[in-house]
Amino acid sequence: MTIWRTPPNIDALNTMQKNTIGEVLDIRFEAVDDQSLTASMVVDHRTHQPYGLLHGGASVVLAETVGSTASYLVIDTSKYFCVGLEINANHLRGLRSGRVTAVARPVHIGRTTHVWDIRLTSDQGKTSCISRLTIAVVPHGEQPPGS
Repeated sequence: MTIWRTPPNIDALNTMQKNTIGEVLDIRFEAVDDQSLTASMVVDHRTHQPYGLLHGGASVVLAETVGSTASYLVIDTSKYFCVGLEINANHLRGLRSGRVTAVARPVHIGRTTHVWDIRLTSDQGKTSCISRLTIAVVPHGEQPPGS
């Protein structure tokens, strides 16, 4: 059974990256199944920290992009919008080049919050980062938490 309220369209998701940080970092949505959404990001000078490794903040941008988009696809967008409440990331392995792939899977899809487990892996399939993203589901007309 699928979790998606809106069937994901990879081309449309990639078009949404135009004029955002996702476009700058070359984030691309690549795959979807009934329980997960996958995107990848380039590992090069745009995403490096000064020592030539993938910047932890860039990994978090990728994780939040794929997790937030997943939340958007499970809500009724005519009634609700979703915003990030909290994200954490454990950086396990440094990467210098290639693409890093993120797979978002739900831990909890509730009425007012979603929690996503997001695993980032190298081109060789080795885990580089584990992230957890909490999303607030907010009715239209209400202010998001913390605003």
